[in-house]
Amino acid sequence: MDHDRDLAAPPPSRGRGIYLLPNLFTTGGLFAGFFAIIAASQGRFGAACVAIFVAGILDGIDGRVARLTNTQSEFGVQYDSLADLVSFGMAPALVMYHWALIDMRLDGPTLGKIGWLAAFLYAACAALRLARFNSQVGTVDKRWFVGLASPAAAGVMASFVWTCHELGLRGIDLRYAALAVTVVAGLAMVSRIRYSSFKGGGSGPKADRVPFVALPIAVAILIALWIDPPKTLLAASTLYLLSGPALWLWRRRRSVPAAT
Repeated sequence: MDHDRDLAAPPPSRGRGIYLLPNLFTTGGLFAGFFAIIAASQGRFGAACVAIFVAGILDGIDGRVARLTNTQSEFGVQYDSLADLVSFGMAPALVMYHWALIDMRLDGPTLGKIGWLAAFLYAACAALRLARFNSQVGTVDKRWFVGLASPAAAGVMASFVWTCHELGLRGIDLRYAALAVTVVAGLAMVSRIRYSSFKGGGSGPKADRVPFVALPIAVAILIALWIDPPKTLLAASTLYLLSGPALWLWRRRRSVPAAT
């Protein structure tokens, strides 16, 4: 009987030490998001916005590292989602709040509440977006995101604050524009509008392939980033935010038969 039990026992699993590698990148992203919150509370908005983009880079790396090293795990998926909630939910909301939305209180107690409620709305939408993504990850077309991805929404928020800060524009003067950006970015995450994931169709090695034209576009973006990072990131994130509704309108017009 003991012999039979030994034969039925599962083979020993791979050592868990290698799983540390992708989770280190996830922890780095979490640290960057936490740093952004601290920096924003101290009025260091440029550093806070840079930290959010660093978190975005690390978020893209950890998944790639896990796939390349074959170290995907359910723990890593859940840990990544929790880190994303801090880096792309709480951090952008609090950066925008400390930069501009806190000054809504100057227009009265009611508008003051609207300021922090808008920041909360963004954070809540990020949490809902991440939960929906995790629950549908195995059933949706990988070529599309349903709703604006949380890193992209954080990019809209951070690039707006960073660009305005670099231009010497004060949040107190742009608090209503900041309110609009926060609400739009938040609602875009929980919308049903499809956004391109920049991945090709199919599965296997071809799943991550993109059209050739993406290469020169990426080179041009890198050059622009070297010249003027905040404005380039603001332009790119805004265009991506608008691309979803634009494609939706284009598909809707094509589906409607012409009047005769």
